[in-house]
Amino acid sequence: MKKVDSQMNFPEMEQSLLAYWRQEKIFERSVGKKDARPEFVFYDGPPFATGLPHFGHLVPGLVKDIFPRYKTMRGYRVERQWGWDCHGLPIENIVEKELGFKSKKDIEAYGIEKFNELCRTKVLSYTEEWKKTMERFGRFVDMDNAYLTMDRDYMESVWWVFKSLWDKGLVYESYRTMHICPRCETTLSQQEVSEGYQDVKDLAVTAKFELTDEPGTYMLAWTTTPWTLPGNVALAVGKDIVYIKVVFESQTYIVAKELVEKVFAGKEYEIGEEFTGETLLGKSYIPPFQDYYQNQSLENHANGWKIYHADFVTTEMGTGIAHEAPAFGEDDMALGKLHNLPWVQHVAMDGTMKPEVSEFAGMQVKPIENSQAFDIEIIKSLAGKGLLFSKEKYEHSYPHCWRCDTPLLNYATSSWFVAVEKIKEDALTQAKNINWSPEHIKEGRFGKWLEGARDWSVSRQRFWASCIPLWVCGCGAQEVIGSAAELEAKCGKEVSDLHKHSIDGLTWACGKCGGEMKRIPDVLDTWFDSGSMPYASKHYMGEGELGRYPADFISESLDQTRAWFYYLHVLGVALTGKNAFENCNVNGIVLAEDGKKMSKKLQNYPDVNEVIEKYGADALRMYLVTSPVVNAENLNFTEKDLASITKNTFRMLWNSYSFFTTYATLDNWEPKETPEVSNHVLDRWLLAELQILIREMTEELENYKPAQAARLIAPFVDDLSNWYIRRSRKRFWKNENDGDKERAYQTLYTVLVELSKLIAPFTPFIAEEIYRNLTGKDSVHLAEWPKATEETTGEKIISEMNLVREIVNTGLKKRSDQGVKVRQPLSELWLPKKYQAMFERVAGGVSEFWEELLSEELNVNLFKVGEYDDVNFNWEITQELKVAGEMREVIRAIQEGRKKAGFNVEDRVVLGYVGKADVFAAHQEEIAHEVLATTVEQGEITHAEYTDTLDIEGETFTFWLKRV
Repeated sequence: MKKVDSQMNFPEMEQSLLAYWRQEKIFERSVGKKDARPEFVFYDGPPFATGLPHFGHLVPGLVKDIFPRYKTMRGYRVERQWGWDCHGLPIENIVEKELGFKSKKDIEAYGIEKFNELCRTKVLSYTEEWKKTMERFGRFVDMDNAYLTMDRDYMESVWWVFKSLWDKGLVYESYRTMHICPRCETTLSQQEVSEGYQDVKDLAVTAKFELTDEPGTYMLAWTTTPWTLPGNVALAVGKDIVYIKVVFESQTYIVAKELVEKVFAGKEYEIGEEFTGETLLGKSYIPPFQDYYQNQSLENHANGWKIYHADFVTTEMGTGIAHEAPAFGEDDMALGKLHNLPWVQHVAMDGTMKPEVSEFAGMQVKPIENSQAFDIEIIKSLAGKGLLFSKEKYEHSYPHCWRCDTPLLNYATSSWFVAVEKIKEDALTQAKNINWSPEHIKEGRFGKWLEGARDWSVSRQRFWASCIPLWVCGCGAQEVIGSAAELEAKCGKEVSDLHKHSIDGLTWACGKCGGEMKRIPDVLDTWFDSGSMPYASKHYMGEGELGRYPADFISESLDQTRAWFYYLHVLGVALTGKNAFENCNVNGIVLAEDGKKMSKKLQNYPDVNEVIEKYGADALRMYLVTSPVVNAENLNFTEKDLASITKNTFRMLWNSYSFFTTYATLDNWEPKETPEVSNHVLDRWLLAELQILIREMTEELENYKPAQAARLIAPFVDDLSNWYIRRSRKRFWKNENDGDKERAYQTLYTVLVELSKLIAPFTPFIAEEIYRNLTGKDSVHLAEWPKATEETTGEKIISEMNLVREIVNTGLKKRSDQGVKVRQPLSELWLPKKYQAMFERVAGGVSEFWEELLSEELNVNLFKVGEYDDVNFNWEITQELKVAGEMREVIRAIQEGRKKAGFNVEDRVVLGYVGKADVFAAHQEEIAHEVLATTVEQGEITHAEYTDTLDIEGETFTFWLKRV
């Protein structure tokens, strides 16, 4: 082994180890080829490569690295295939922005083929930067053979998944209200909508609807979507709700009795007759915008513009009367179907008013730059017609497009759905088999979302995506294609690309009527790509073995409980009847130091790569893994806390390692194949603590709790450095042939080697350095995970050591409170009787060791066990004790001088001094021994290599040092 510098530059060390791993192919060797080892299957969710990796990517990446490394050391073979998410709005929006496009029509005018091919060029913009960052972060992952969701093989397997669902009767088309993005002109799924809620200020209006049989009497309907009023076809009331007529400014209004005071607050009004909603049913009224649709000849026209009962009408807010526009709300649409109301959809898919609404034709109903602008126009129009009763501002959470931030519209349109509700019970049953970390996700965020799951809208009206492989004929015939080969056989042409622009023109004759089979224009939700990953990443097409399924482990951030985790589970249950994964770790979000979201615009967080090069990847990894962020909580990133990891745990560990290599190389010490079992109390204690560490870390990792496992490391390192080595230091200075010195070496060697294995999944660099230098073997990442012994003989020694340290801590606090330094010896330590049994156990010299340890730690000459209330001292300081205390100060000063002079630990010196003659007179031999002085002289020494002067207890003390 080599001696290591105690002042190691960790980032530089990591760079050299990266080069070594590349050269020796350590990652590749750790995976190896398929052999007798059991498989541990890990699914890696695909990120987009359209931006640089940030701290939010590093957290799940870290967890994804920890468990494959750990399982490899446990004897498993763990493939780690990276993947890239290539499709969808994120890519399209980048290209649209580059081309200056404002709408879907711009894309169609530009040309779908040109647009898609430009999307293809943008997909992997930052892959090289991702590779560099992931490697520098110390992650072992195969990025050279990554799966890409845009590859033909991947997309073909997605088709197989879709066809499999179709064959099971789990795909259907329906016309219903869903959220759409008017800018992207596409529907969004339940999960996508949940991602984009923002708190906004909006306008609500109370409009006047005049009854046709009672001129001058108005129904007052309250709505939070004024833009839907031109599409009004009915009013809804509760048949059992009590309504009342209110006379205000010579007009009569009808509202729910419970809401009168709120609706007419601050106004002078008269109360008229009361009646239930039943009385109002079937009455006709004049809509505020009657010129646009009421005067048209619409199907079911006779059923329109009347009052109906609806269970969803309450008196909790508004007026107790609801305006109904069935094309723009789930409840409204259900009411429209129930009563065969005329169909009115006055807004186009792009969010603009249709031409027939001449007053507002072409206007955007929810413009992104000012979402209230169109509602204000509606309010002005109502006011001009005398049909505006009141308006108000209110704050609420409103859904926006998760990619372009456009306010969404609740809009009736056709879509293709996966029938999730058909398999929901199976999905809930299979979800019970999943182990979540943290545990509350199971019944909480994931469980609740799964319980509320609705059928999944998988069709999108976009361009750069996997296509829905469904061809239809005008006669109603439908064919779902499950592979490229099947498509080639149908159309008689070679198919090299499965994207929209390549296959939309492929047709064939309908087997039913001879007509032309054409593909429907829709593409698939990008989450269908991601949820198909277990099959598509292997190009599985339903034949042969899929491989080990379900996956043993996955990990992503909390938002994926409603996204990737959910879609993996839904498709897994639908296709196989099983959950797609067995263990899942969920991480939270890394925020800026002030608790705000990390923002490039605000520049409120440091650059990832700069942080790694400043502190080292190991320190960043340990900082993240021991934080709440790997337990699905948020973390406010602070460099101060990160720096403390380096200064404390890492520096302590390195100093322990440096201490060992310094003395081991000095003595040419080598580990023995069959070392002698040490009976030294400190050795027995440390080895027992090591066994506990192995056992507890293994248990936490087996339960997929990385933070809990990692948090065990720092206390052990502290015990190793600040207790074991500090208490054992003199054992390494003894004569070379001393047996105790050999046992100390062997113990420290064993612990450092085993500890390097335990920390390897968390801090792979420093673990590699320690392991390779001490063992001479290729890599700690090719080593076996330590196994804890079943022995419990160390428990008593640990318990007693804890009691001794309790005494020490109490004694040190007493000294501090009394203002007496530890270097000042005291005559007696007084201990309560509860400690007596410990000092009466003489087996193996334990009792004598405890006495010696307490004497040195608390600097006392002797101690007494008796009827004392607490640990305490005899505080009388005699002249002899005073001189002994000054001797400690002298030794400390000279030792510091040796370090400042750059002397090696083994260097013998000549020591000269002036002052403190009484101290040297009483303790010269002890001082010489401690500072390795072969000669001690009073007075000047010629050719001194180091000299220093300081004040000790009010007296000037000067000393000189010269190497022998």
